[in-house]
Amino acid sequence: MIEIKKLYKHYGDFVALNNLDLSIGKGELFGFVGPNGAGKTTTMRILSGLLKADGGEVYIGEVNALEDNQALKKKIGYMPDFFGVYDNLKAIEYMEFYASIYGITGKKARKLCMELMELVNLSDKAEFYVDSLSRGMKQRLCLARSLVHNPDLLILDEPASGLDPRARFEMKGILKNLNDMGKTIIISSHILSELAEMCTTIGIIEKGSMITKGTVDEIMSRLVSSNPIKVQIIENKEEAVKIFKEEPLVKNISIDGDYISLGFTGEQDDEAELLAKLIRNNIKVVSFVRESGNLEEVFMMITGNKEVLN
Repeated sequence: MIEIKKLYKHYGDFVALNNLDLSIGKGELFGFVGPNGAGKTTTMRILSGLLKADGGEVYIGEVNALEDNQALKKKIGYMPDFFGVYDNLKAIEYMEFYASIYGITGKKARKLCMELMELVNLSDKAEFYVDSLSRGMKQRLCLARSLVHNPDLLILDEPASGLDPRARFEMKGILKNLNDMGKTIIISSHILSELAEMCTTIGIIEKGSMITKGTVDEIMSRLVSSNPIKVQIIENKEEAVKIFKEEPLVKNISIDGDYISLGFTGEQDDEAELLAKLIRNNIKVVSFVRESGNLEEVFMMITGNKEVLN
């Protein structure tokens, strides 16, 4: 469905996308994860034809997304992280306005718009003015708007941003329903636990490059060796920290009393060698244990650094 190769974008001296490679299959509900400034929104805007890339290739089906903007618009529905609504219109008028942009008018438009509003659980708000709707309702209205031309691909940038727990739950259910209907969906979010429950695949982006992609189980399995190692040391803690800082497989270090927590990406043999190095340097180690992890910990680990946190 989507093939991105060597996608590059810079803003002055800042490299937003650094030869990004990404493949998303038809029917996937793909969760796009990354810290602020990682390149998620830039990627989505390029996919949507709203931003010009500086290099690379993007294909959505057979459409060259970087060259054929008209064909691209027929393929996608885009919901930005910040969007405008016409507060002086009723919800159904708002929907019919967007339907008219795609040449759908009259009774056909009214029927289609009511069906879409029912799909996002807003059919009872059709005659309400947009400015009277809650934020969650406006988000769902914007989602319905993006469906008026029946796109193959939905690109949703932070659709749950600013929503209360109930509104997030409702949005999650609607997206799952759309995915079950055959829509391919890309959704960016910082709410990792919700992505884990909802998405068929997840990709983690950092500094404009894809770090990893797969199902939640695959990512957890692939990166199990990056779960933190908790080390209890009773003497020569400063020397231990020095050793950890020099170790290329240590990604971050956190200190809490006698305990040092390490983001360590090595395998079991590497763990054994690290422990042996501590012992050779006369560091008294009481315990050396790999902790269990979750998706949030994996995210922090693989986008972390060696800053020591006390």
